[in-house]
Amino acid sequence: MRTDVDIAVIGGGQAGLACGYHLRRAGLDHVILDEQESSGGAWRAAWPSLRLFSSTAHSSLPGWPMPPHPETFPPVAHALDYLAEYERRYDLPVERPVRVTDVRSLDERLAVVTDRGVLRARYVINATGTWATPFVPRVDGALDFRGRQLHSAWYRGPTSFAGQRVAVVGGGNSGVQITSDLVDHARELSLVSARRLRFLPDDVDGRHLFAQATASLGEGDAEAEFVGNIVALPQVREARAKGALRLRAMFDRMTPQGAVIGREHLDLDAVIWCTGFRPALRHLRSLGLRTATGIPDVVDNRSVKDPRVCFVGYGDWTGPASATLIGVGRTAKALVATVAAELSD
Repeated sequence: MRTDVDIAVIGGGQAGLACGYHLRRAGLDHVILDEQESSGGAWRAAWPSLRLFSSTAHSSLPGWPMPPHPETFPPVAHALDYLAEYERRYDLPVERPVRVTDVRSLDERLAVVTDRGVLRARYVINATGTWATPFVPRVDGALDFRGRQLHSAWYRGPTSFAGQRVAVVGGGNSGVQITSDLVDHARELSLVSARRLRFLPDDVDGRHLFAQATASLGEGDAEAEFVGNIVALPQVREARAKGALRLRAMFDRMTPQGAVIGREHLDLDAVIWCTGFRPALRHLRSLGLRTATGIPDVVDNRSVKDPRVCFVGYGDWTGPASATLIGVGRTAKALVATVAAELSD
C-alpha cells in the first residue's frame, strides 16, 4: 500500500466510487481504502430479497448508467454487479481489504492509520456510510428477552424465522420490506413502530424521493410534492393486501417471553430491529470532530474544525439524497472541484 498521497478516500462503496470517478477525471493523486474483501460496499450485506427503490435508469453513479434489468426494481445482485464493473471500468485505485483504525493530524498532512501501515494524505474523504454502525434503541427489559434479537443489518432472509412469532420494529422502508419478506414464513408477525407508516402512492418510486431532495435545493418540479417515504414495491403491496402491514404501537417494555404494548403481552420468539444506523466515524475519534449531535459540524461537505477532513454519502447532512446511488454524484463532484482548486493553488 502507498505511504503518501494527496487524497485518501476511506470507504469503497457507492460514495467512495463516485468520489473516485471525479478524482480520476480531475487527474488528482488519490487512493480508495476499503475494508471489504470485494466490491459492493453496504450492498454486500443486504438480504437477498431486497430491491432497489428505483429503476436502473434512476439508480446510476456518475459517468456510466446502470445496465437495464428485466425487473422494474432490480435485485441486490444487479447492483453488486454494477458496482464491481464500475470500479473496473474506470480503473479506480481501490486497495482492499484495508481497515482504517485512526486518522491523526500531522500539521500539514493527515496520518491515516490502517492494519497495513500508515498513509500520509493532504485530504481525507470519508465515505464509510452507516451500515457498520446499526442503531438499536434502549427499551426496558430488552436484555431480559430470551428470544432472538437482531438488527436489519444482519437479516439474511426469512428461512430461519419459519414458524416463529416475530416482531419487526421500524416504520421505514427496511421494516416494511422485511415484514413483507416474512409474511409466508412467520407463524405470527407484528410490525411495530412509534411513528405511522407513510406510503408513497403505488405508482411512485424512489425517483420521487430523489425529486423531493432535489426540490430542497430549489431545483425540483411538481413531482416533488409527495410527503410519504415508503416505496410500495410489488412485494410490499402484496403484504399490505394480506393485512400484514397493520401497524402496532411501540413496545412499552420487553419481558423474557416477549413485549408489552399497553395492556397486552405479545409473545415473541424473535425481534428484528429496523431502527436505522449512525455514521461510521469511529476512526476519526483522535481528531475530536464529533459534536453533541453525534456528527461533525460540516459546511460544503468539509469539517468546520479541520477542512482537510471531508464527508460524502451519509445522508442529508452531507447533501440531499447523498446516501443514494443517483444522489451521491452531485456532492462528490462539488467536493472534488473544491479540493482540486485548492491543490492547484
